[in-house]
Amino acid sequence: MASRIEHVAPGHSSFFLAFRDEWTEEHFLRFHAHQGLELLFIHEGRGVVEVEGNSYELEGGSLFCFQPYQLHKLEIPGRKSARYVRTNLTFDPRFLEPYLAPFPKLLSFFRYLTRGALPMPKFSFSENQFMSVMEGQVQAIRENGEEQEARILLLISLLRYLQLSVIAQPQLSPEEWSAAKTVHIEAMMDWIERHFREPFSLELLAEELHLSSYYVSHLFKQYTGVSLTDYVTARRMREACVLLGSTDMPVRQIADEVGRLSAPYFCKLFKKQKGMTPLDYRSALHYAAK
Repeated sequence: MASRIEHVAPGHSSFFLAFRDEWTEEHFLRFHAHQGLELLFIHEGRGVVEVEGNSYELEGGSLFCFQPYQLHKLEIPGRKSARYVRTNLTFDPRFLEPYLAPFPKLLSFFRYLTRGALPMPKFSFSENQFMSVMEGQVQAIRENGEEQEARILLLISLLRYLQLSVIAQPQLSPEEWSAAKTVHIEAMMDWIERHFREPFSLELLAEELHLSSYYVSHLFKQYTGVSLTDYVTARRMREACVLLGSTDMPVRQIADEVGRLSAPYFCKLFKKQKGMTPLDYRSALHYAAK
């Protein structure tokens, strides 16, 4: 029997949890994207997941991590006596990030999930471990309704489980996790957030932080698992997805808005990251919303 816990804020869903949702026999098809991070745990079922031009087998014991505005399609053929059982958790990263400030390793991992260049969206997980993490926290949410503390504890517990047991990230020694280096990473990300709409300059970033260009580039890759260039590109493409989905701005204007890029170069980058052209992405979003 499906158990759902949902909190919807005006204009968008900031927290949605479907714990062990179940379908039987019916054909299941979803084609959509979210402004939040979606974690989809598959307990039972077989099907196909398509993400940005690539296909992955959907099967029990698999986790799919869909980053904000990452268009994806799930299809589970209807079969007699077959079951599709999932736990779906979707939430706005901005909801959780402030509560991770005391935990720099966990915060870095969270940013890797939401902003980094994941090599693929599919991972394997242990059912027993997952249930031990989830059941107590889900019960607390049921008992307390929409109490924010219960939701935050659930997300932090689940994130810690993913970090330790499911999703690999570049490993750093305790010395490398120094407070000073963490501050530098925070400053780099803040700088990129302020300047990603402009042509990127490693030299300007390094100058503002009073560090060498080599050190900035090396440290960022060491902590996040992606290069500064890839991170900036991914941030620009996420912004482009927002504009494609929420405005009728022409592609050339969006290309200029997200980094002063030429339209042809922007389209090339977008297709490489998303597996389709910007206009195809906009059409797919509109189709998925019907």
